[in-house]
Amino acid sequence: MTSDPTAERILAEITAMLVETVGDEFLLADEVTLQTTFNEDLALESIEFVALAELLQQRYGAAVDLMAFLAEKDMEEILAMTVGDLVSHIAGTPATARTSTPVPATAAPAPATAAPAA
Repeated sequence: MTSDPTAERILAEITAMLVETVGDEFLLADEVTLQTTFNEDLALESIEFVALAELLQQRYGAAVDLMAFLAEKDMEEILAMTVGDLVSHIAGTPATARTSTPVPATAAPAPATAAPAA
Protein backbone atom coordinates (compact mmCIF):
# COMPACT_ATOMS: atom_id res chain seq x y z
CA MET A 1 0.00 0.00 0.00
CA THR A 2 1.04 3.60 -0.32
CA SER A 3 2.09 5.93 2.50
CA ASP A 4 -0.11 8.74 1.13
CA PRO A 5 -3.23 8.91 3.35
CA THR A 6 -5.31 10.47 0.55
CA ALA A 7 -4.37 7.68 -1.86
CA GLU A 8 -5.04 5.07 0.83
CA ARG A 9 -8.50 6.54 1.49
CA ILE A 10 -9.31 6.71 -2.24
CA LEU A 11 -8.11 3.11 -2.72
CA ALA A 12 -10.36 1.95 0.13
CA GLU A 13 -13.32 3.85 -1.35
CA ILE A 14 -12.71 2.43 -4.85
CA THR A 15 -12.39 -1.07 -3.38
CA ALA A 16 -15.77 -0.65 -1.64
CA MET A 17 -17.29 0.56 -4.93
CA LEU A 18 -15.84 -2.43 -6.77
CA VAL A 19 -17.30 -4.81 -4.17
CA GLU A 20 -20.67 -3.06 -4.60
CA THR A 21 -20.37 -3.30 -8.40
CA VAL A 22 -19.20 -6.88 -8.88
CA GLY A 23 -20.18 -8.43 -5.55
CA ASP A 24 -17.94 -9.60 -2.76
CA GLU A 25 -18.25 -13.24 -3.84
CA PHE A 26 -16.13 -12.30 -6.89
CA LEU A 27 -13.91 -9.75 -5.20
CA LEU A 28 -12.39 -9.85 -1.77
CA ALA A 29 -11.62 -6.36 -0.49
CA ASP A 30 -8.09 -7.26 0.62
CA GLU A 31 -7.17 -8.41 -2.90
CA VAL A 32 -7.36 -4.94 -4.47
CA THR A 33 -4.06 -3.02 -4.60
CA LEU A 34 -2.74 -0.10 -6.60
CA GLN A 35 -1.29 -2.65 -9.05
CA THR A 36 -4.60 -4.51 -9.58
CA THR A 37 -5.69 -4.26 -13.22
CA PHE A 38 -9.33 -3.75 -14.15
CA ASN A 39 -9.15 -6.03 -17.18
CA GLU A 40 -6.88 -8.94 -16.29
CA ASP A 41 -7.18 -9.10 -12.49
CA LEU A 42 -10.78 -7.96 -11.99
CA ALA A 43 -12.18 -8.89 -15.44
CA LEU A 44 -14.53 -5.90 -15.29
CA GLU A 45 -17.09 -5.85 -18.07
CA SER A 46 -18.23 -2.65 -19.77
CA ILE A 47 -21.52 -2.58 -17.82
CA GLU A 48 -19.53 -2.82 -14.58
CA PHE A 49 -17.37 0.12 -15.70
CA VAL A 50 -20.55 2.12 -16.23
CA ALA A 51 -21.79 1.20 -12.74
CA LEU A 52 -18.39 2.13 -11.28
CA ALA A 53 -18.47 5.46 -13.15
CA GLU A 54 -21.85 6.26 -11.61
CA LEU A 55 -20.60 5.46 -8.10
CA LEU A 56 -17.48 7.58 -8.66
CA GLN A 57 -19.57 10.58 -9.73
CA GLN A 58 -21.91 10.16 -6.76
CA ARG A 59 -18.93 10.12 -4.38
CA TYR A 60 -16.54 12.62 -5.97
CA GLY A 61 -18.72 14.81 -8.18
CA ALA A 62 -18.58 15.64 -11.87
CA ALA A 63 -14.83 16.37 -11.87
CA VAL A 64 -14.15 12.63 -11.60
CA ASP A 65 -15.57 11.43 -14.92
CA LEU A 66 -14.40 7.87 -15.54
CA MET A 67 -15.77 7.75 -19.08
CA ALA A 68 -13.93 10.96 -20.05
CA PHE A 69 -10.78 9.59 -18.37
CA LEU A 70 -11.07 6.39 -20.43
CA ALA A 71 -11.79 8.33 -23.63
CA GLU A 72 -8.33 9.91 -23.36
CA LYS A 73 -6.70 6.46 -23.55
CA ASP A 74 -6.18 4.04 -26.42
CA MET A 75 -7.41 0.45 -26.15
CA GLU A 76 -4.04 -0.88 -24.99
CA GLU A 77 -3.89 1.69 -22.16
CA ILE A 78 -7.47 0.87 -21.11
CA LEU A 79 -6.72 -2.85 -21.00
CA ALA A 80 -3.59 -2.22 -18.91
CA MET A 81 -5.20 0.33 -16.55
CA THR A 82 -4.70 -0.30 -12.85
CA VAL A 83 -6.64 0.73 -9.78
CA GLY A 84 -3.60 2.90 -9.00
CA ASP A 85 -4.12 4.79 -12.28
CA LEU A 86 -7.67 5.61 -11.20
CA VAL A 87 -6.52 6.56 -7.68
CA SER A 88 -3.96 8.96 -9.20
CA HIS A 89 -6.62 10.47 -11.48
CA ILE A 90 -8.98 11.07 -8.54
CA ALA A 91 -6.19 12.41 -6.32
CA GLY A 92 -5.27 14.86 -9.10
CA THR A 93 -8.73 16.44 -9.27
CA PRO A 94 -9.52 19.64 -7.34
CA ALA A 95 -10.06 19.06 -3.62
CA THR A 96 -13.73 19.99 -3.86
CA ALA A 97 -14.30 17.13 -6.28
CA ARG A 98 -13.07 14.63 -3.69
CA THR A 99 -15.72 15.56 -1.12
CA SER A 100 -19.07 13.87 -0.89
CA THR A 101 -20.85 17.23 -1.26
CA PRO A 102 -19.15 19.27 -3.98
CA VAL A 103 -19.10 23.05 -3.62
CA PRO A 104 -21.25 24.77 -6.28
CA ALA A 105 -19.16 26.46 -8.97
CA THR A 106 -21.26 29.63 -8.63
CA ALA A 107 -20.41 30.20 -4.97
CA ALA A 108 -18.96 33.68 -4.51
CA PRO A 109 -16.43 34.53 -1.81
CA ALA A 110 -17.84 36.26 1.26
CA PRO A 111 -17.35 40.04 1.28
CA ALA A 112 -14.69 41.42 3.61
CA THR A 113 -16.27 42.98 6.69
CA ALA A 114 -13.19 43.84 8.74
CA ALA A 115 -12.18 47.49 8.93
CA PRO A 116 -8.69 48.35 7.72
CA ALA A 117 -6.05 48.54 10.42
CA ALA A 118 -5.18 52.05 11.60
